[in-house]
Amino acid sequence: MEVDGSASTVSRGAQSIPLQSRRQRAFYQFTQQSLPACKPVLTPAWVITTFLLVGAIFIPVGLITLHASQNVVEIVDQYDTECVPEAFKSNKVAYIKDNLISKNCSRYLKVYKHMKAPIYIYYQLDNYYQNHRRYVKSRSDQQLLHGLGYNDTSSCKPEESKNGLPTVPCGLIAWSLFNDTYTFIRGRTELKVNRKNIAWKSDRDHKFGKHVYPFNFQNGTLIGGGKLDPRIPLSDQEDLIVWMRTAALPSFRKLYGRIEEDLDADDVLVVNLTNNYNTYSFGGKKKIVLSTSSWLGGKNDFLGLAYTFVGSTSIFISVVFLLLHMKNPRPYREIPYLPWNKQSVSSRRCDDTL
Repeated sequence: MEVDGSASTVSRGAQSIPLQSRRQRAFYQFTQQSLPACKPVLTPAWVITTFLLVGAIFIPVGLITLHASQNVVEIVDQYDTECVPEAFKSNKVAYIKDNLISKNCSRYLKVYKHMKAPIYIYYQLDNYYQNHRRYVKSRSDQQLLHGLGYNDTSSCKPEESKNGLPTVPCGLIAWSLFNDTYTFIRGRTELKVNRKNIAWKSDRDHKFGKHVYPFNFQNGTLIGGGKLDPRIPLSDQEDLIVWMRTAALPSFRKLYGRIEEDLDADDVLVVNLTNNYNTYSFGGKKKIVLSTSSWLGGKNDFLGLAYTFVGSTSIFISVVFLLLHMKNPRPYREIPYLPWNKQSVSSRRCDDTL
């Protein structure tokens, strides 16, 4: 019994040695990047065909995308300078800070091409850095959701409280809420602007409380922007919700509302606006934008141009490679004798000799 036991132990040891050596060999091959792998041979035919295929796919996609973008009708009007009275052209900051001066202004927009509903109304701000670190951090997401029940609003500084009372919503982002307003008249009829559902549904349902109401907001000596109706919960203050989703770039657009009827070519719209928001202190610009949409979204030529450029470049490279190959053809080598296969060939030769 003892002999049999020792024999079985030896046999198990003999089996473990090859297994261990195989593991070491596999680990060595892995660390030296010499494991079996697919090594495609990039012949001229394969390279030229690949570039041609990329060009054949990218160019049609780029042209379709560019056509969709070109079909979007867009009207842009900058009004920040034009809506300042002549007497204040040299001192715009004094004009915007003086509450005794009327901020009403009228602009005329001509529709140069038929615009199919819905027509989206945006306000655009330039040279406005909503992505500044201190600005972005000056908010309390928990307070927006729970209201006065959440007391830790230290992240909202310097707009954390006023006159010893907490502010809801707190922070610089809410304090600087955009407050220009627009009405649109075609002929003698005022166009109805739908301002519902302009914010993301996820923001309305999960980030702003349905029972949280503005409190002690814009009650300081320095007013940053628009005021909020204290009778409406934050989840229904869609202007605020849109504004609180900060932009990544210094030039951005935010949705103001929608006109849900078609506009014909050569229509003239009278835009009665209130020029309340102060962008003059930092050299900012304000624009109003009317835009239709396509299956791709708004007007943006970059994606179509990028696809077309990459596809055209691929076609050009494939033609260059084809001409070079026709001028200076190279004979194909035997695949077994490629540099990365030489070692395996020589090892097989040694095995055959032995």
